[in-house]
Amino acid sequence: MAERLIDAKGLHTYYGSSHVLRGIDFHVDRGETIGLMGRNGMGKSTLLKTLMGLVPAREGTVTVAGKDVTSRPSYEIAQLGIAYVPEGRGIFGNLSVKENLVMAARPGTRGQRDWTYDRVLDTFPRLAERIHHGGQQLSGGEQQMLTIGRALMTNPDVLILDEATEGLAPLIAREIWRICSLIRESGISSVIVDKNWKHVTQVTDRNVILVKGEVAYEGTSKALRSQPMLLDQYLGV
Repeated sequence: MAERLIDAKGLHTYYGSSHVLRGIDFHVDRGETIGLMGRNGMGKSTLLKTLMGLVPAREGTVTVAGKDVTSRPSYEIAQLGIAYVPEGRGIFGNLSVKENLVMAARPGTRGQRDWTYDRVLDTFPRLAERIHHGGQQLSGGEQQMLTIGRALMTNPDVLILDEATEGLAPLIAREIWRICSLIRESGISSVIVDKNWKHVTQVTDRNVILVKGEVAYEGTSKALRSQPMLLDQYLGV
């Protein structure tokens, strides 16, 4: 049986009086890549923030590697092997590319050091070319690469990537999808949020679609691609 790294049960999350997540069950097993999809405002980012402890769940539980983290601070959840790449990236603009990477470096939960500084630069040659540039000097695509690279420097068990390619030029977006494939091949579990279901389903094993804060669909990438009517119903503009 697969090792369950994240297991959320019955999550209800609110912003004030606004009921956003409505009884969501969601899990991530070791080695699997999950696409989290849905139209804008359906609760995708709220689910990720709830998993990371950034927005508290009013009801339900979240466990990471078997430990209940429902009311734990975000830094403790991160220390259990969860790396979060938020929408908006959140790099340190006053630090150089090198400083952004080195400050995050640490072994993983099992002592693994698979993702080193040199490996990240080999994976992201654009960052190597701009190693001494400040974070604020990078393009949007380069900032996204830096944020993913910084997350990998923590040698995570799970990488959560919110809005993977939003606002990026097509050429840069293709590079991000290449990186997502490499991360999958490396054995790190991933949760990927992106609007481009065709690209998402090329790199994921399983997909979850949210509609108004509830799970409307869950299934394999192959099964989802074979259901154009369902894609149009839940993801069509």
